[in-house]
Amino acid sequence: MKVLIVFTHPGTSSFNHALLDHIETGLKQAGHKVRVKDLYKENFDPVLTGDDLAQLHNNKIPDRITKEQDQLLWADALVFIYPLWWFDRPAMLKGWFDVVLTNGLAFEYSSEGVKGLLKHKKALVIITAGGSEQYFIDNDAQQLIHRPVTDGTLSFCGIKDVSHQIYYDIANLSDIQRQKILADTTQAGREF
Repeated sequence: MKVLIVFTHPGTSSFNHALLDHIETGLKQAGHKVRVKDLYKENFDPVLTGDDLAQLHNNKIPDRITKEQDQLLWADALVFIYPLWWFDRPAMLKGWFDVVLTNGLAFEYSSEGVKGLLKHKKALVIITAGGSEQYFIDNDAQQLIHRPVTDGTLSFCGIKDVSHQIYYDIANLSDIQRQKILADTTQAGREF
C-alpha cells in the first residue's frame, strides 16, 4: 500500500518523532511505499483564508490546497501522529484538515445528509498524552482524546477502518517503557 504519514510535532527530538521513525521503519519493512508529511518542518500554513473559501465556493481549488490534496489522494492509507494538546490535536493539524478536506473531495452534502468521499483503506491515529490514563478515566475524558480525529474527521469523510493508539503519561515513562512502545510501533507498521 501507499501510506501517507501526517506528522504534527515541532520538536525533532521529541518522543513523537521517535514514534514517526519507528512506524515508518515498520511500514517500509512490510513493503509499503511511505511518504511523510511533517507539517512543522514544511512550515505548513494552517489558515483557511477568506480568499481560499471564496475560491472553493466558486469551484476553484487554490494551488496550495490542490498540492495538499494530491498528496492525500496519492495514499491508500493514512497514519497520523501528534501530541494531545488541550484535549485535541494541535492547531497545525486541525488547520491541515480545514484546508485539505474540502467539500467535494472529502465529503458532500445531499438531500440524504452528509456522505464521506475518501476511499482510503484504513487510517491509524497515534496520540501521546501527558496525563495518566487514570486521569482521563476519572474525568470521563477518554473519548475526548481520539474522537475529534477518528470519528469527527476521518470516519465522517468516509474512511471505514480507523483505529487509534494512545500513549499516556509520556513525560514519566521509563526508558524501558519507551523502548517497548517504540518496538510495538515498529511492529504496528509491519502489521499495518
